[in-house]
Amino acid sequence: MLRRLLLLAAFIATMLPAGLRAQEVEIHTPNEDDILNQTLSTTSPYYYTNLMLAYRNGTEPLDHNGYYYLYYGYAYQEGYRPFVKNDALDLMLEIMSGIDPEKPTVGQLEALIERGTESMELDPFNPKVLNMLAYAYGALGDTNREQLYFNHLNGILRAIESSGTGREEKSPWHILMFSHAYDVVAAKGYAYNEGRIISRTVEFVPLLRRAADRTKGFYFDYSRVYRNKPDDVVIKRDRTWQINNLKPQEYK
Repeated sequence: MLRRLLLLAAFIATMLPAGLRAQEVEIHTPNEDDILNQTLSTTSPYYYTNLMLAYRNGTEPLDHNGYYYLYYGYAYQEGYRPFVKNDALDLMLEIMSGIDPEKPTVGQLEALIERGTESMELDPFNPKVLNMLAYAYGALGDTNREQLYFNHLNGILRAIESSGTGREEKSPWHILMFSHAYDVVAAKGYAYNEGRIISRTVEFVPLLRRAADRTKGFYFDYSRVYRNKPDDVVIKRDRTWQINNLKPQEYK
C-alpha cells in the first residue's frame, strides 16, 4: 500500500519518498505571459480545460510540464479564490484527528473522500487533501485512485519546487495558497514557525531548527494570492518574524 501519512502538530502533512525529495529539479520561474499563452490557446498541449479534465478524471498521465501549467494556470481561472474559507478541509482534518491510521473504519474513509471531493472544488491542488485522498483510497483497497492522487501530490509539489530554489528572496517558491507553503516545508520533513512578510511579494517560513545543511527556512512568493484579494479582506500578518516570543531577529 502506498500510504504516506504524517501527523505533524495536529495537521496532515505530506511525505515524499526519499529519492524524490532529494532529486534536483530544473528551475522554471513562472513567466505570466508564457503561462497565459500555454493555458489559453486551444492548440497548446497545455490548454487549461484539457489539463483540468485529465487531472480530475485521471484519463491520461500528466508530465512535469502538465502539472506546472495546471498549477500556475489556475491563478487565471474563475475558480481561483484564495481567501474563501474551505470548510470541507477543516472537516477532513477533524475526521483525521479521530482516525487510527492502521485501523480506519470504512465510514471514516468514505467521509474523507466525500469531504475531499468538496474541498478540491475550492483548492484542487492542496497537498494535504491529495495526501489524505491517496491514504483513504489506499486503505479502501482502491489502488488505482490511490496511485492517481499520490501522483498528483508528487506532481504538484515538484511543480512548486521547480519555480525557484526557495533558499533566497530573489528565487522563492511560488505559491497559490498560503497553506501550500507550509505543506511544501512539511513534505520535506521540517517543522516550522509562522511565515513573516519580508517584501511586497515574498514571505519567509522559518524552521523550528536549522536543517543539517544549515538552512534556516524557505522563501515563498505569494504575489498571486495578494493580487486576488477581495477589497473587503484585510491581511494581518507580521512584517518581522520571531521565534518563541524572542525579539525579532535579522537573518543574513
